[in-house]
Amino acid sequence: MGIFQSEFGFPTTKHERGYVEANLELAKMGVIKNLRLEGWIRAIVADVDLAFRRAPSLKHLNLSISTSEQMINGKFQGRKVFKDIIEDMTIAVNAAYAKGAETVGVNAEDASRTSIVNLIEFGKAAKEVGATRLRYCDTLGYDNPFTIYETARTLAEKVGMPIEIHCHGDLGMAIGNSLAGAKGVIDGGQDVYVNTTVNGIGERAGNADLVAFLLAILKSKGFGEKYQLGHEVDLSKAWKIARFASYAFDVEIPINQPGVGRNCFAHASGIHADGVIKDSQNYELYGYEELGRGEA
Repeated sequence: MGIFQSEFGFPTTKHERGYVEANLELAKMGVIKNLRLEGWIRAIVADVDLAFRRAPSLKHLNLSISTSEQMINGKFQGRKVFKDIIEDMTIAVNAAYAKGAETVGVNAEDASRTSIVNLIEFGKAAKEVGATRLRYCDTLGYDNPFTIYETARTLAEKVGMPIEIHCHGDLGMAIGNSLAGAKGVIDGGQDVYVNTTVNGIGERAGNADLVAFLLAILKSKGFGEKYQLGHEVDLSKAWKIARFASYAFDVEIPINQPGVGRNCFAHASGIHADGVIKDSQNYELYGYEELGRGEA
């Protein structure tokens, strides 16, 4: 489909060990092509050591740590303060490179509830030790398109490194926030990477959906003409991938899921039906054929 990277598993999780090793071997054999495989671990040295012990051929890692006052207090119960978070993160990044990692991204978990001052300090510290990307996590779906745009742009300008945008749908804004966050990073002069999941699967109300986000970039008013994807994507694979994921996860695709839902090209109103029969572009922004769907 042309996706740049897959955060394909948790190399420290025992029951995922076979899956992680199998994917790395498939990549080595050339079966998985043009897709960078990245593992996710906590930003602690013990996780770094375990990840490379279980998956020694792993080359790309993302290290996650909580940055908000709420999570630092709520998780660590007085054992850590923000400066400890910075120290833990920098030590873990150095450890990952020492083990042979080629790229190391860092996660600011609950970034949307972290002060901009602390986010900038966190990002600069990550950049100083050689982190390749900073992931801005709207972990609770707390942001809106206006706030995330301003924060993402400020981070891009002040920290000066590529940024990932990671959004959740607790308030129904995962796609809008992802798009606005991406725009903020680009307007701030940095490359942006956006986290999505197939069919929007994720914790609680889910993450930004892969197909919906791609459609938003490529089809929304004024966006596609100004902001370009770094890799060409093949939307004709969307329908097949969405259906396979639905089967594998045993989770039905919502009927109104953008692009791949059962009702996406259904018209009940007489006015709409008449209009689409005359010219599908009257009521359809894109065609079902673009997504690899076969209905007529």
